[in-house]
Amino acid sequence: MSVFAVVRLSVLDLALAGSLVVALAIATSVWKLGVAQTMLVAASRLVVQLLLVGLILKWVFDRADLVWVILIALVMLTVAGREVWVRPKRRLRGWWGFGIGTGAMFLSSFAVSVFGLAALVQADPWWSPQYAIPILGMLLGNTMTGVALSVDRLTAAAWDKREVIEARLMLGESGVTAIGDMGRDALRAGLMPVINSMAVAGVVSLPGMMTGQILAGNDPSDAVRYQILIWFLIAAGCGFGMLIAIRLTSKRLFDERDRLRLDRLRAG
Repeated sequence: MSVFAVVRLSVLDLALAGSLVVALAIATSVWKLGVAQTMLVAASRLVVQLLLVGLILKWVFDRADLVWVILIALVMLTVAGREVWVRPKRRLRGWWGFGIGTGAMFLSSFAVSVFGLAALVQADPWWSPQYAIPILGMLLGNTMTGVALSVDRLTAAAWDKREVIEARLMLGESGVTAIGDMGRDALRAGLMPVINSMAVAGVVSLPGMMTGQILAGNDPSDAVRYQILIWFLIAAGCGFGMLIAIRLTSKRLFDERDRLRLDRLRAG
């Protein structure tokens, strides 16, 4: 068999892999961790969602229509925005949490994706769904995690350290300044997974896109170049997305007179 031959997976292969998740769910149930049902539901959603996505992407790839690429991108952004909105333990009331998270991801991930597709990948056309949808999906997925983690850290810190913030306000600091160190801690927490992943890529782990291309039979050197490009885009998208989200969330926690407004938060 050739080094670059593609090995096809059967339904039985996937079922055997799924049995490992079932075994893990049983183990967590025995230990009374309370996550068995959530894990099985997530695994079921994974299977159904990916099978549907496979069918949809095949249909979109065959037509290569910009309108469908935009629609899929907007659906991905909306779902990611919803996840950022509901994940924090203490989140902003109303639609502010959804709007800030979605807006931050749109300004960062979409801008970085367009730059990468048009200026670096240079497919013909530049919005070719074969490239646009996977690249945007990887950027949105990582940015979503980073934004959710950083916003969660910021709102939790604001709630737990409200006396400290109010003391700083009484000393004459502005709201953004009073919460500034907490925002920086939140940004560091959100960026750490990206930094760690880049630091050990290729040594401790093979990143997902590179692994997928190699398993699909592509030349490893091409897979390496694409993975480096993707990680740089992911780092930029995550970083700028978190900067925007933290800045907007920090401002939302104070009113126009720089008074701390924790009543704008509610338990998740």
